[in-house]
Amino acid sequence: MKLSRLTATACAFAVGVVLAFTGAGAAQAAESAAGPAYVALGDSYSSGVGSGSYDSASGSCKRSTKAYPALWAAAHAPSSFNFTACSGAKTGDVLNNQLGPLSSSTGLVSISIGGNDAGFADVMTTCVLPGESNCLTAVANARTYVQNTLPGKLDQVYSSIRSKAPSAKVVVLGYPRFYKLNGDCIAGLTEAERTAINNASDYLNSVTKGRASAYGFAFGDVATPFSGHEICSGSEWLHSVTWPIDESYHPTAAGQSGGYLPVLNTADGI
Repeated sequence: MKLSRLTATACAFAVGVVLAFTGAGAAQAAESAAGPAYVALGDSYSSGVGSGSYDSASGSCKRSTKAYPALWAAAHAPSSFNFTACSGAKTGDVLNNQLGPLSSSTGLVSISIGGNDAGFADVMTTCVLPGESNCLTAVANARTYVQNTLPGKLDQVYSSIRSKAPSAKVVVLGYPRFYKLNGDCIAGLTEAERTAINNASDYLNSVTKGRASAYGFAFGDVATPFSGHEICSGSEWLHSVTWPIDESYHPTAAGQSGGYLPVLNTADGI
């Protein structure tokens, strides 16, 4: 009788241990199956301006369900997803308004930033008006800003991200070239203007990549997947001048899914 009780007690203990470890294993498996906690920062190229399907709750930030961060989250089921990118954002806006969700548990951060600091909207407004020299001057001024001032502003953003999310994989995404040169556009900007704008985009990407690399961040080059899909290509993934005007020169839904998303998928290391 005593042996039977001892045996029963031992069996009950063994079952309890098995159940405990099975439960823990299931919890660990469920945790590992979920994607990393993901925070999407940045400007209109990250919020998805131009792709439509905007979340009304995001207001003037115009965050889209067709933007690459939302598409990535839908495909990877992250343990949490905070989408704070906002139309018109500059580096100061990221620092002041977007970094709240970052923490030591953040596993992935994506960001595009710098174009608005360099005066992207003003440059394009100038260049769509008659007067090639005015356009080229505006582009040259933007390049000077990118060379002399933007690196320090990017450093402020990147150092803050690393401080608040020390374990996160950070992917900095660049900007596409706007124009296919000698393409099928029969009006609008001159080839000299289009060339200058493309070269300025390349320069912005080069400076951004350099600062991102200094912090150990991955840089996502979107110029390559957008090649053949620029304005004047006949297969555009970018809007030209549109209404509403703020969607001008921004990626379409196809540009988000076919240009930005694959680059994030490659660079995120997940």
